[in-house]
Amino acid sequence: MPATDGRRSRAAGSALTKRLVILALLLAALWIGGLVRFVSVLPTGPAAPDRRTDAIVVLTGGAERIGAGVRLLDEGRAPVLFVSGVGAGVTAERLLELAGYSGNRALACCIELGRTARDTVGNAAEVAVWAAERGARSLRIVTAAYHLPRALHLLRRAAPGVEMLAHPVIPETLKLDGWWRWPGTREVLLRAYHKYLLAVTLDRLAGWYGALRDDG
Repeated sequence: MPATDGRRSRAAGSALTKRLVILALLLAALWIGGLVRFVSVLPTGPAAPDRRTDAIVVLTGGAERIGAGVRLLDEGRAPVLFVSGVGAGVTAERLLELAGYSGNRALACCIELGRTARDTVGNAAEVAVWAAERGARSLRIVTAAYHLPRALHLLRRAAPGVEMLAHPVIPETLKLDGWWRWPGTREVLLRAYHKYLLAVTLDRLAGWYGALRDDG
């Protein structure tokens, strides 16, 4: 009997190990597939490029984003540019200088600054409040291409009635072609992918929890 019990125990342990290995492989495949899809659908060009919106919104994080936002304002794509997440002491004139429009007073009067946001969640909240106060119903969102999926997800959650058009900025250091061969690009995309997964997962968990409370 003891020998039989031992064989049964080893068989059960082996079966459990196989199930865990299969589960780990399945999760790894889902993770890899999700990453490949995340990168493959990153926007590389602006949505409806000729479309005029109520405002242009730049989420701070690089001079390229500021430059793109100011150029759109200069081209008349919207009557106002809102820059979210600006540091203390930074002025519209300083942003114009960074964008190569130093001394352009006509543009300076059309730039508004948000100073409360410290991260993307804060950007979404800040933009939602600003858009509501101005009655803006359509926004062109300017940020890095890899940042757009999570930024748009959070913005649409914070301001569900506002139309968001993506305007990606692709930094020179971001190599999307053969991205897995470039350590810097690979690290940036992996970080963006994980943050996006976390944002979506937290939203779904919150939705399930809310549904359970309503049923209870």
